[in-house]
Amino acid sequence: MTAQADTTILRVIKRDGSAQPFTAERIRVAVAKAILAVEGEQAGSERLHQLAERIADHVGHLYQTRLGSGAAVHIEDIQDQVELALMRHGEQKIARAYILYREERARERAAADGEYQPHPTLYVVKDDGDKSPLDLGWLRQTIAHMAEGLNDIDTVWLENETLDSVYDGIGIENIEQALLLSARSKIELEPDYSRFCARLLLKRIKAEVGNSLGVDADDQGAVLKKAIELGVPAGRIDERLGTLFDLDKIAAALRPERDQQFQYLGLQIVNDRYLLNINGGRIELPQTFYMRVAMGLALNEDQPTERAIEFYELLSSFDYMASTPTLFNAGTQHSQLSSCYLTTVPDDLSGIYEAMRDNALLSKWAGGLGNDWTPVRSLGAHIHGTNGHSQGVVPFLKVANDTAVAVNQGGKRKGAVCAYLESWHLDIEEFLELRKNTGDDRRRTHDMNTANWVPDLFMERVLNNQDWTLFSPSDVPDLHDLYGNAFRQAYEAYEEKARNGEIKLHKVVKAEDLWKKMLSMLFETGHPWITFKDTCNLRSPQQHAGVVHSSNLCTEITLNTSEDEIAVCNLGSVNLVNHVRDGKIDQARLRRTVKTAVRMLDNVIDINFYAVPQAKNSNLRHRPVGLGMMGFQDALYKLGIAYASNDAVEFADRITEEISYVALESSAELAQERGAYKSFEGSLWSQGILPIDSIEMLAAARDEQHLRIDRSQRLDWATLRSKVKQGMRNSNVLAIAPTATIANIIGVSQSIEPTYQNLYVKSNLSGEFTVVNPHLVADLKAEGLWDAVMVNDLKFHNGSVLPIKRIPEHLREKYRTAFEVEPRWLVECGSRRQKWLDQAQSLNLYIDQPDGRKLDITYKMAWLTGLKTTYYLRAMGATAAEKSTVSQNQLNAVSADPEPKMCLIDDPECEACQ
Repeated sequence: MTAQADTTILRVIKRDGSAQPFTAERIRVAVAKAILAVEGEQAGSERLHQLAERIADHVGHLYQTRLGSGAAVHIEDIQDQVELALMRHGEQKIARAYILYREERARERAAADGEYQPHPTLYVVKDDGDKSPLDLGWLRQTIAHMAEGLNDIDTVWLENETLDSVYDGIGIENIEQALLLSARSKIELEPDYSRFCARLLLKRIKAEVGNSLGVDADDQGAVLKKAIELGVPAGRIDERLGTLFDLDKIAAALRPERDQQFQYLGLQIVNDRYLLNINGGRIELPQTFYMRVAMGLALNEDQPTERAIEFYELLSSFDYMASTPTLFNAGTQHSQLSSCYLTTVPDDLSGIYEAMRDNALLSKWAGGLGNDWTPVRSLGAHIHGTNGHSQGVVPFLKVANDTAVAVNQGGKRKGAVCAYLESWHLDIEEFLELRKNTGDDRRRTHDMNTANWVPDLFMERVLNNQDWTLFSPSDVPDLHDLYGNAFRQAYEAYEEKARNGEIKLHKVVKAEDLWKKMLSMLFETGHPWITFKDTCNLRSPQQHAGVVHSSNLCTEITLNTSEDEIAVCNLGSVNLVNHVRDGKIDQARLRRTVKTAVRMLDNVIDINFYAVPQAKNSNLRHRPVGLGMMGFQDALYKLGIAYASNDAVEFADRITEEISYVALESSAELAQERGAYKSFEGSLWSQGILPIDSIEMLAAARDEQHLRIDRSQRLDWATLRSKVKQGMRNSNVLAIAPTATIANIIGVSQSIEPTYQNLYVKSNLSGEFTVVNPHLVADLKAEGLWDAVMVNDLKFHNGSVLPIKRIPEHLREKYRTAFEVEPRWLVECGSRRQKWLDQAQSLNLYIDQPDGRKLDITYKMAWLTGLKTTYYLRAMGATAAEKSTVSQNQLNAVSADPEPKMCLIDDPECEACQ
């Protein structure tokens, strides 16, 4: 077919709304002009004619096959297709000249209509070096387009502020940057400026991606296909993405409008850390990124295209978000998708350094590490091979610390590891001091996280003001694998041996004194965290398969480890706020989300790249996953509930029960489809014992007065028990991770955290970002109280509303910040969630102006209410918050996100587990 034939088929809608027959002559002329603009007279008449004819034929054939006879198409659409045709024929320079030709024609039309308004003094330098007056019409159009549909965007102020920031001879991209900086300074007054900034950033991302791929970035299907085409040979994308999927269906399922969900912080993080690039040039847009992840998780599905679209819908809607390693690597040629690895370090030199090697390999591919160091003999213990005495566990921890620093997760973020030690280990007192800034630096680990692995017997001794005996594990090797009453009997027998002189190397201390030192080090250094060995083991569904010797980097994973098995967990989180509708939980939507999320998590196990064989063996045998939640605080806001209230406690109970029910049911249904995990027989699941039932096992091993857990339930658990007994696909299903980064991406509160401050500046690897609580802004607007004075009041009071008396009391209660919520509410909400979880939760404890009594009560309450673990102790120290007026337009003129006094690591958000 020739392009000339199209004149009887196609009608062109002109800009004034009139229609005329299509003619290829206009295309040929425009393309010829573009060729001449680039190549001049050297182009040659033959090339000129052939290329122009070929492009015209291509466009005409495209519309004939797409639209059919008698169809009409707008002239701008035709010109868009001409640009794409030139790019696809490898004529990027010609395409650019054609684009410039179109822009010039648009400028001429605007001038004729009185829209083109050259600035009288400011000139812009184009990419080709030419200068032309700054087009005020273009600037106003850009601002208006970015502000469309947003609230309270002052377009006139933005224009004036931008013009005040630019200079004669500025590049066009620098004008957009000036506009972005102007808008950023207004986020503190109106949260929608964050979305305005995100749209500007998206415009820049599209320009970069279009340039990298040589396609129109507005055609996201073309972006995805081209990224796969170029990404496979470049080693960035799994070749199966181009062969297993119907790319036309995949492209049609993309939802570009969902880019409008992003706030500036979230999109900047995605751009900086997640979008794939080739030689520094981005090849992904946000939606094609989510589709790449979805396709990577659907590789082993029977209907990969349909499942990929289902997974994409969940991710791109922000109903659920996979963890950072999954987002980094799904669909790539190195699909390390798991979040957490737990190891046990053996008590021999070769085993210790083999564990160090495993740490390095696992960290390289973005895994967070939890190491159980309890088996390693203590300082002064006899070494049989050399007839010498051990230097203890601390020097090896120093090496582990430096390994984590050296292997920085593939260059994407800092490596991170947490060392666990049981409270009876003879090196425990020195272990407590590892994070101190004084003392012998060779016996300090300034970068490593540390955690106490505390038996119930120790807590009982603390409460009863009794003695506690410290041993070397080389003398009491079985204590490491014992818990509950079995631990109690063995430990007391070893104490008797020590008293009789049969065990020489030991130390007797007051349990309360050791407890006070634990809390003192928490106050001083933020470490070691307090985690509870017996609760983790007595409620573990995998008691028949081994012992839980530690948690992970963020204290939410509780899986068995041994010298032969490295535990692995795969994480993702439900966005709670998206599942609150009309003042209640949207149960149908929540059910859909959880069922699909569990399937995605289970898929990770088979697709995953395993850096060491012990991890692969363990993961394929037990298949644990950890489905969690985020946006808990935002959900409370939508429901009109204050965090410090019984209603919040009840909501924590109810929402976790519903997620737990559907998640366990989904794993049982997957077992019917795919088979139960290999070690299912003998598990608590196989006995019909669910997490809510395992509380009784804890109660049987602990004095009833030392256990205060609410055991109420609302759902039909009896029916689910019978289904679970038939088989589970996953040994563990539920765990609540911190979600620092992925919560920032989708713009909700992290995990189960209360709001840190209502107005502050957040600093991370992507820069500094003003964060204002949009729920508070909306409520204050409804009261007629949101203005510049209120912003300055919030700055003065460091983001707190409590001292601002003109705010109604019910709003001041609703918007209490983390340090204004009594820790008992955090613990009680945590206890209600914990009863439904087969693993644990990353529970930070916020205490304003802590003292020994507060810490003692809080952590004893955590143990008494059945928490398996606690995470950071955060305390508000004195901060020098910058105070300023809004009129100064200083971007970071609110209180910075201060590093909590007790959190002294570089990144207190623990992103390695996201």
